[in-house]
Amino acid sequence: TLISFGAVYDALGEKQKALEYYNTALPLYRAVGDRGGEATTLNNIGTAYNALGEKLKALEYYNTALPLYRAAGDKSGEANTLVSFGTAYSALGEKPKALEYYNTALPLYRAVGDRGGEATALVSFGAVYDALGEKQKAL
Repeated sequence: TLISFGAVYDALGEKQKALEYYNTALPLYRAVGDRGGEATTLNNIGTAYNALGEKLKALEYYNTALPLYRAAGDKSGEANTLVSFGTAYSALGEKPKALEYYNTALPLYRAVGDRGGEATALVSFGAVYDALGEKQKAL
């Protein structure tokens, strides 16, 4: 429920309020040993910090979430976090690094049949190639 409140505040653009809810939920997931919930919460916190312009702080949370997703065998969660990494690195001007993360995420989305995630990764590729001036590749 706390995550749902956080998601609503996040969607409303109230990132600080979302962070309060996510940070309240995080120790509860840890207390009950729910690694998937913990990973999702960490990714959500990172995404909120990313939106607030705190890219390096966001990367810290993604770095904590990623091994939890991998340990749980959650390929979709892993792919989402990889795309989040790519988005942060792209915003930091590290376009080649962003492409590496998108390139790692894409086959994971395909492996689990997540067409929406696959589309997100492809659009992200396009945006980076466009920013690099590689218009044909972006298309």
